[in-house]
Amino acid sequence: MSDERPRPQYGEYATPEEQRARIRQPDATFDLDAGKAPDAAPPAPAPTPAAGPVARNPRAMDRVATIALLALGLFEVLRSIPGFVDPNELLTQLLTQFGVDGGLTDAASARAWGAAAAILLAVGWFATAAVSVWNLRAGRLSFWIPLVGGVVFTLLASVLLVVPLMSDPGLMQQLSGITPLPTPSAT
Repeated sequence: MSDERPRPQYGEYATPEEQRARIRQPDATFDLDAGKAPDAAPPAPAPTPAAGPVARNPRAMDRVATIALLALGLFEVLRSIPGFVDPNELLTQLLTQFGVDGGLTDAASARAWGAAAAILLAVGWFATAAVSVWNLRAGRLSFWIPLVGGVVFTLLASVLLVVPLMSDPGLMQQLSGITPLPTPSAT
């Protein structure tokens, strides 16, 4: 038998039968030539569950934090509404801390501004909750929305509470008469 191919340096060429035997693959072309259909591939084994911890939704903690912050915000809004609706006592306590005796001369105006602050705070909570739920459903990071909403609407409500203080002429006269405490000198 004469083979015109060059002899390999590290051994002989394998015949197709030897190659199939080596990789344990049946000769599909022989079966097709004989009119026989090739055998079906064996079914893949069923996937086994992972032995590690159960995979969690990566946004689960964001959802928990967002809901907890919204619940805390609702608690604070409900707790502060009575003080905002009748702010005279609240403002009197604040003035006492500044050393001012007396209260507001226009209590009705303070009550109106306090009611506006309470309404703003409640509407702000509902707006913050709506945007937070919308972001949660979209799968976006949402914990920061109640934080920002709480800061923004609390500051706006505080500004509304300061308006009756600054517009009361009797109170402004008392505040202008307060002398600051002496500062300690370095000796």
